[in-house]
Amino acid sequence: MTAAAARADGSAPELLDTLAADRATGALTTRSGIFYLAAGQVVHVESAHSPALGDLLTRSGALAPAGWWEAVERAGTRQRVGRQLVDSGRLTAGALELAHLGALFDAAYFALAHDGTDLRFRPGVAHWLGAVRPVTVATVLRESYRRRALLDRIWPDAAVDTAPLARTPEADPAVLPPRRGRALALVDGGRTAAQIASALAHRTFHTLVELRRLAADGLVAPAPPAPAPPVHTVPGAGRADWDEPDTALLRRLLDALEAL
Repeated sequence: MTAAAARADGSAPELLDTLAADRATGALTTRSGIFYLAAGQVVHVESAHSPALGDLLTRSGALAPAGWWEAVERAGTRQRVGRQLVDSGRLTAGALELAHLGALFDAAYFALAHDGTDLRFRPGVAHWLGAVRPVTVATVLRESYRRRALLDRIWPDAAVDTAPLARTPEADPAVLPPRRGRALALVDGGRTAAQIASALAHRTFHTLVELRRLAADGLVAPAPPAPAPPVHTVPGAGRADWDEPDTALLRRLLDALEAL
């Protein structure tokens, strides 16, 4: 199978292996994320279930929000945002690589764990961040499988990873270890693990470990779905004798628009 044919057949890991063998460049979209590849290596991954690199850098205090957006504005169209952050002195190369690898592996876990079968590869597509530290497909897959196995050993329900979470009545952040207590304090029935991780400026995987431990202890669980809003019946609804539109008025409006 060539990179051009890797559009619908197979799972995401299979397609990533094929793209790596073909030394393909482009973006592979799964149900829960996007893998960006250059010459067969993974250069960036995004997922809605994981905080973006910019959020991690700015919320942790490693980078001022103004500095991040300045780099995006100045170098985004050239796909060199990462390089701009280092060249401007706002981040060291090591700090950027460390943060980027954390964000990449976090997003890859979600993009693979919930990949489904709706896959699409777009050849030649590049991410505006640019290459920071390319990672082999084999390394990304191996790390994602390791994380999944570890989390399942703690608590085997992956719904905790993506669903809004709620506390049980006996949950008390004050009696828990500090990191677990801070995570529990942000569980409010509406936030997901990714939103909790973003608020804490923590990597998602570390937050998932604490949340699955809380679930194993019976302190958090996926929040029940919100009740459907009531349906109000309008008198006369469902009748077929609706008033006809004012055709003359509509014609006048159309004539006025054409004149403009």
